[in-house]
Amino acid sequence: MTIPAAGDVTGLLRAWREGRAGALDELMPLVYAQLRQIARRHLRHERPDHSLQATALVNEAFLRLVDVNRIDYHDRMHFFAMAARVMRRVLVDWARARRYLKRGGSAIRVTLDEGLVAIGDRGRDLIALDDALEALERIAERKCRVVELRYFGGLTVEESAAVLSVSSDTITRDWNFARTWLKRELTRGATAS
Repeated sequence: MTIPAAGDVTGLLRAWREGRAGALDELMPLVYAQLRQIARRHLRHERPDHSLQATALVNEAFLRLVDVNRIDYHDRMHFFAMAARVMRRVLVDWARARRYLKRGGSAIRVTLDEGLVAIGDRGRDLIALDDALEALERIAERKCRVVELRYFGGLTVEESAAVLSVSSDTITRDWNFARTWLKRELTRGATAS
């Protein structure tokens, strides 16, 4: 097993996957700042009083990301793309749970202040966006990945092209299609509500 150079995220990801002791401890300081940046980007689209902070979102996502048995990271960009996707899932799961609780869930009824449990429009918007992305994924998986990489992950066209192994022109076309398609689906969903 080769020892990766200090600061070599891709090498540390491989070493970690291969079970090298200490690789995760070396990896975390190298990726933490960028993970927080991705988390802040996600939270920017949430309501201002969202109870999840960037640090909590990073921690929750990292717990899911470290499941080495499920995810085989190809390189640094793939890791950050997956981090963006996992953070989206964490936020959607949180919004769905809040929605469940708002509708009563299995909670014991007490007098409450409606303002404390209101999910807000952004929570509904996130769930609607997630539903639309899942529909897009069923018909055009790569276009969905492009949205995750560009919108949630903050990757450039070139970085997204490298992660998906396609040309920058393909990413641009996919991005334009996905944005138009999602806008139509979200508008249609809002009209139906």
